[in-house]
Amino acid sequence: MAATSEQVFIGVGSNIEPRRHIAQALRLLRQRFGTLQVSTIYACPAIGFDGAMFGNLVVGFDTDLAALDLVHALRAIEQQCGRPHSDRTRSRTMDLDLLLYGEHVLETADLQVPRVDILRFAFVLKPLAELLPDGRHPVLGSRYRDLWAAFDASEQPLTPMALAD
Repeated sequence: MAATSEQVFIGVGSNIEPRRHIAQALRLLRQRFGTLQVSTIYACPAIGFDGAMFGNLVVGFDTDLAALDLVHALRAIEQQCGRPHSDRTRSRTMDLDLLLYGEHVLETADLQVPRVDILRFAFVLKPLAELLPDGRHPVLGSRYRDLWAAFDASEQPLTPMALAD
């Protein structure tokens, strides 16, 4: 599916020199996709493995790429940021995950949209609710602001961080 422009939202994260790599990723995303909506960047602990603190945010933009082509473009940007794609349970220079592709619900072997991380992780839901408060989850129909208000983030602390000290 493509040809028409879709509003997409991606999760952006780094725990290896996060300020430098997030700035680089935002620059590369702007070069490739144009104007970006950019949430607050949040520092948070690594989840699922031992590693340094992450910087996480959500970015929105419009694209005419098909969903899988967009994922391939995001992988290329990750590689430009120095990310090998071998092990998802390690620290990383850059992680770009497709969260939403318009209002579409997509489930293939290579892609699940909306991404389940939206409902599992504060570092995804809070910045998404910031950018798209009245947007509705394509499966649940709930507004992101309401999903965030009901989310128990007590064990997933988030601290706003700036790209520069």
